Amino acid sequence: MAVAKRLYRSSKERILGGVCGGIAEYLNVDPTLVRLFWALFTLAAGSGVLVYILAWLIIPRNPKHKW
Repeated sequence: MAVAKRLYRSSKERILGGVCGGIAEYLNVDPTLVRLFWALFTLAAGSGVLVYILAWLIIPRNPKHKW
């Protein structure tokens, strides 16, 4: 029986709110790649800041990390 993966904000790989770090941990990729993609999305679409704030509010903190 496989354990379902959960998306959490990261306190280990965090710069602002831990959203990009949490997504990187979930996808098992380097957080710098996620941050770079997010910055390009923000510059291209212009709504990346709003999406980041919404993700910050919606995605829970990782209970296994010390905040």
